[in-house]
Amino acid sequence: MFNVLLFEPEIPPNTGNIIRLCANMGASLHLIQPLGFDLDDKKLRRAGLDYREWATLRVHGTLADCLSAIQSDRLFALSTKGERCYAEAQFKAGDAFLFGPESRGLPAAVREAVPVENRLAVPMVAASRSLNLSNAVAVVLFEAWRQCGFAGSGRG
Repeated sequence: MFNVLLFEPEIPPNTGNIIRLCANMGASLHLIQPLGFDLDDKKLRRAGLDYREWATLRVHGTLADCLSAIQSDRLFALSTKGERCYAEAQFKAGDAFLFGPESRGLPAAVREAVPVENRLAVPMVAASRSLNLSNAVAVVLFEAWRQCGFAGSGRG
């Protein structure tokens, strides 16, 4: 239903949590190299439990390779520097959500290549730096899924 793109993810447990999230929501997960860990990392496996076998997971050499492979009509970039709140966007099936690496977020050049109206942020209090990556992905993905009537869940 949705595509989650992690640009150069660094922390194995975050990616493991996102694998589990995507498996339970029917979303595809795309990891864009370089990765800050090996896919066989014990911490990744522990966080993802046995959900990796249920998740659609692909690794791409570059963002361009990923975008070419998924051919999504719309790409949303999530960043603390996003132009508008994620809850203001109208999502639809097939949308793709791009998140940056935990320590530095999306590079300016990557973020600015996305149309300004598709640069989104998750609100936080003013003194905050950022949310945990897996939490931010969950917040945005559940809102998108809610807007699509929780399609595929049997609870729409």
